[in-house]
Amino acid sequence: MMQIITLTTDAGLKDHYVASIKASLYRQLPNAVLIDVSHDIRPFDSSEAAFQLRSCYTDFPDGTIHIIGVDSEPKIAEASIENNQQNFSPNYPSILVFENQYFIATDNGFFGAFLGDKKPSAFYNYLAIHEHLEMLRFTTKTCLVPLAIRIAKGEKAEQFCTAEENFKKSLLQNPIIEALSIQGHVIHIDSYGNLISNITKEDFDRFGENMPFTIYYHNKTYHLIKISPTYNSVILGDKVAIFNHAGLLEIAINQGANKGNGGADRLFGVRKGDIIRVDFEPAGSHKTINTLAF
Repeated sequence: MMQIITLTTDAGLKDHYVASIKASLYRQLPNAVLIDVSHDIRPFDSSEAAFQLRSCYTDFPDGTIHIIGVDSEPKIAEASIENNQQNFSPNYPSILVFENQYFIATDNGFFGAFLGDKKPSAFYNYLAIHEHLEMLRFTTKTCLVPLAIRIAKGEKAEQFCTAEENFKKSLLQNPIIEALSIQGHVIHIDSYGNLISNITKEDFDRFGENMPFTIYYHNKTYHLIKISPTYNSVILGDKVAIFNHAGLLEIAINQGANKGNGGADRLFGVRKGDIIRVDFEPAGSHKTINTLAF
């Protein structure tokens, strides 16, 4: 059976890095199927990498190996210029086993951001990097790829790694849920300029199906009062709110795109991290906009 390996990096496609990573994999796994999740992760942003993997890993079959080359250079004492620096916290190349898939990354916060409140089947650190300091250069290629190859060839992680219980967690912005409101944030802006929030359908549904609401964004400049089933539920060029395939509240422009006539982020002046707020009120319309206070 062919081995599926996904690649998520912050390397971009301007330079040779991704080609070199793929070539290293094909040399030892010529029948591997390599799938790019994204190479446009914001540099060193492990939480964005976690978002991308969370959004698609369930589409992959059991046994899939995911390589996450974002902020991948480990921090170990032997390589530190200032070995005596205070609060030095090492991190290692690691392997997470979760829902019968493997996630290989440096323990920089990615694993905690990816899992959220979920528990892994197993977690391992590759401590042998102390003996292979050359792996600290281009770690995605020189360390994470070899770990993936060993797993793909049938080795058990416990044969060359050390089992651990704890892993680091990137700072995540969770929505604030109150009696009659949800305050979330834009956690991702996709290539169309669509605004993807951290508000889930489950968060929304706890207020009941028939409770009127208003969705505010870009302070109180813009609002929506309904969730549509699809982008095309509204006329071309109109604003629309949907729950996307990952169950996250998304605000978009129907057929708006940043390479075309402009996506929601540009047209509304919204950036990653900006507030999206849902107020559940009997009025449920823009008439209540003056009651909003950020």
